[in-house]
Amino acid sequence: MLAATLLALAACQREAPVPKAPSRGDNTRPAQAVLLLTRHLRENDLVAFTRDAVPPGLHARLDVAWQAGRTRWPLEELPFDERFPTLLASLSQPGAEDRLQRVFDQQFSGAHAEIKAAARTLGLFGVQYVQHDDDYSEAERDHYAQFIAALSQWAAQAPLGDPGRARTAIPQLTRAARATRLGSEAAFAEAGMQRSLRRLGPFVATGKTLLAGYGLDLDESLDGLQATLQAQTGDSARVRMQYTLGGQPIDVFVDLKRRKGRWYLAEYLRRAEAAVTPAPAQEAARAAPPG
Repeated sequence: MLAATLLALAACQREAPVPKAPSRGDNTRPAQAVLLLTRHLRENDLVAFTRDAVPPGLHARLDVAWQAGRTRWPLEELPFDERFPTLLASLSQPGAEDRLQRVFDQQFSGAHAEIKAAARTLGLFGVQYVQHDDDYSEAERDHYAQFIAALSQWAAQAPLGDPGRARTAIPQLTRAARATRLGSEAAFAEAGMQRSLRRLGPFVATGKTLLAGYGLDLDESLDGLQATLQAQTGDSARVRMQYTLGGQPIDVFVDLKRRKGRWYLAEYLRRAEAAVTPAPAQEAARAAPPG
């Protein structure tokens, strides 16, 4: 849940209109494509991130699949992604702030030693989870393992049991969740991919601010990220990505593919394409004669 929780912090902000014809960023070189997506995350622009993470035709198909409930990409790029809509719905419920405050007071307030031990245990579990999940490539497992280990180390030292911080953060969480108007699967489908992501943009922005108050500055991590081309053969490339998270160095490699002159992360392409490809059983059901 550590990676999902990074997105589970938010603020209220009016939804901006979805542009009819957004321009695409410059991702004509492999390392530049990585830095472009990093910049979108730094600016909390999930709409632009999704637009530049996949080719235009695939982006349009993802929007259709999102409305049909077949995918929640790019949220699915997170470990434990299936829990995110449930978490958002829980935060949106009436009286959620009182319930969460009671839970915090009973189980976490001042429990610094217990939280430290739990953070380390959850970190070990999270690393094992991604290392044994066949849906991730070897490079992704390495990246997520380093990411979760760094988060675990930060959490073990952060003042997560501070009651004053909790009294400030919890109401912001619940108000923000309600402001997204994405408290159910039906709401995600009705809003569509672009509107949903646009609503989540300020949600992520204030989440960064709250986490920075606990000592985890994600914008600083994004600002310091370096991407260096390591190898390129035809339409395939490998880029080295280096940054720090909670003071811990992250050093990983990512693979990219070129499509019509633009570069995209290979694993993003693979899962996005899988998300818009109907399962064989669904195809057979549609092809079968009625009755």
